Amino acid sequence: MRDEARTARDETGGLGRDSLLSQVLARANLVMAWKRVKANRGSAGVDGKSIAETADYLKTHWPRIRDALLDGSYRPAPVKRVQIPKPGGGRRELGIPTVTDRLIQQALLQVLQPIIDPTFSEHSYGFRPGRRARDAVLMAQRHVQDGYRMVVDVDLEKFFDRVNHDILMERLSRRIEDKAVLRLVRHYLVAGIMDGGVVSERYEGTPQGGPLSPLLANVLLDEVDRTLEKRGHRFVRYADDCNVYVRSRRSGERVLDGLRKLYERLHLKVNEAKTAVAQATDRKFLGYELWRSSDGRIKCAVARQALATFKQRIREMTRRSGGRSLPECVERLRAYIPGWKAYFHLAQTPRVFRTLDEWIRHRLRAMQLKHWRRGTTMYRELRALGASEQEARRVAANSCRWWRNSYLLLNRALPIAYFDRLGVPRLS
Repeated sequence: MRDEARTARDETGGLGRDSLLSQVLARANLVMAWKRVKANRGSAGVDGKSIAETADYLKTHWPRIRDALLDGSYRPAPVKRVQIPKPGGGRRELGIPTVTDRLIQQALLQVLQPIIDPTFSEHSYGFRPGRRARDAVLMAQRHVQDGYRMVVDVDLEKFFDRVNHDILMERLSRRIEDKAVLRLVRHYLVAGIMDGGVVSERYEGTPQGGPLSPLLANVLLDEVDRTLEKRGHRFVRYADDCNVYVRSRRSGERVLDGLRKLYERLHLKVNEAKTAVAQATDRKFLGYELWRSSDGRIKCAVARQALATFKQRIREMTRRSGGRSLPECVERLRAYIPGWKAYFHLAQTPRVFRTLDEWIRHRLRAMQLKHWRRGTTMYRELRALGASEQEARRVAANSCRWWRNSYLLLNRALPIAYFDRLGVPRLS
């Protein structure tokens, strides 16, 4: 009976096999989407179901959900409001969909992205296949090297919370015509937000946390990209971070005035406190900052704020009061440092990385000293590591001065090779 109903829909021109929604719900596409949802892990939504629990739930309930998606009666669950700290202070609000809705959104994304992404500006880099943050940073570096030394650094105020649904849907409908898919996307936009057990209706915004939000953000902001292109500007956009590179402050001020008007047309607001026209070397972009070497070349460095965040994370992992053994601490470092290093590998500041490596080993030596604690244990362990009797006695006599001892006397007993054998990652 269910198959007959679907056949009837096909024959009446409703949802044929070639419709976008049929492609979204195709088995192969759903299997791929489920693998991606599992790989991304993530917490439960408002239904409290984990990924494993959702898998069991869908075994019996998916046919009903699929039919509701096909006939347009499906309604997404509200998203769960979660706030996480931002690296620069403050908190970022996320909306976590249920695992089922993450699956459907991911399936939608896999069908829509190949259609929509080719229509985007080449100057947009965020959340696009084959494009990464490093590409955006390299392009920014090239613009400044070419003599565009001033940057119009635009920050949008609560962008994901302020997206106008009607404007977004109108821009999306220019790219796809499948009314069933457009209706489903609209349902996801207006799904409520649950906070403290209370559901609030949503009239604007596309909360971060769902697979579809980045694509929708690019759909909305592409209009600004195209206008900047027509005006011949050099710019780089990554999600809602947009930098326009110009030759003078006066030009930058004119560009900023124009951007304000463009964003107003989209019902978006520029955050004046964080927006500026300034020397490109005085601003950060995607965790990087640019600097001019003695030969006049423009180079990349890790932004000071990103360095401070990195050091704070390392301090948390290497606290001497944490009760963790040195091997346990090394495992945590191995899980964190390689990813950080891979992101910031464009930085052309080897001395900074060498200094960080030395600082990390200093902290690990201090941690090891505290674990030995008693002078007799410290003396015995240092002698076993090859320290001279005089050095071992001197350290053991001041057994509680872990930081000073780790710096002055432990470099020979616990050299770089010792930490290499433990598997401590190096930045330099």
